[in-house]
Amino acid sequence: MLGKEVRMKRIINPVTGKTLIIPIDHGMSDGPIKGLVNVGETIERIDSAGVNSIIMHKGLVPSSIGRMKNAGLLVHLSAGTMLAPDPLNKVIVTTVEEAVALGADGISIHMNVGAESTPKMMEDVGKISRDCKRFGMPLLMMMYPRGEKVADETNVEFVKIAARIGAELGADIVKTNYTGSTDSFREVVEGCPVPVIIAGGSKGTDKEVLEMIKSAMDAGAAGVAMGRNSFQHASPKKFLKSASLIIHNNMSVKEAMKGAGLDERVDSRCAAIQ
Repeated sequence: MLGKEVRMKRIINPVTGKTLIIPIDHGMSDGPIKGLVNVGETIERIDSAGVNSIIMHKGLVPSSIGRMKNAGLLVHLSAGTMLAPDPLNKVIVTTVEEAVALGADGISIHMNVGAESTPKMMEDVGKISRDCKRFGMPLLMMMYPRGEKVADETNVEFVKIAARIGAELGADIVKTNYTGSTDSFREVVEGCPVPVIIAGGSKGTDKEVLEMIKSAMDAGAAGVAMGRNSFQHASPKKFLKSASLIIHNNMSVKEAMKGAGLDERVDSRCAAIQ
């Protein structure tokens, strides 16, 4: 367990027990979207903003690892594409051994609970969990309720099931959807015996996104994994510092925005980053 404990300190702040993670794996599913055209520049922006870890696919690691001076590295093992017949189906494209060889601090994997391919994805996740235990690698599972039976992906009953499945399959950290309120998300946290972090959510104003993060933290969340709302931001360093102050210092949204120099009267999210 020593190896896993050492690596976990690169993913979750050992003092606060909380984490701010930035996924930049979107190129696989959506292509070179805004903010991920020049991945190297994006990594330098977010790495200097006090984030705990960055998630990416194996192909980006060789050209990116040298730009990461502070953040830990999570290698994402599963993939899908919006051009596939079933975009919800996630297949394994990287092994735990490959991630270890790349210098990863941990593993990330995505599962859509409710998709037609759910049984196969569960089998794959179970195997990855076994390999992570063998190599002492922390495992973050992105567990989303998505599929024909899921009318609302933020419904607390669906989110609770998705999060619990992640824990049952061996996750060390579960990432899932925010359910819309502190009280409802507290149910998710209470029903999941491992740390739960929220996905960054749909696009909103700076204040709206930070209020969502604050609400989740008040519910007992262990942090946030935030993609587009971070790397597509006009001032990612200020925005991520605001998020970090909420997550690690338990500041109010107003205090955090002021502390990071982010003007709550201005929505600077999603400027024209190329």
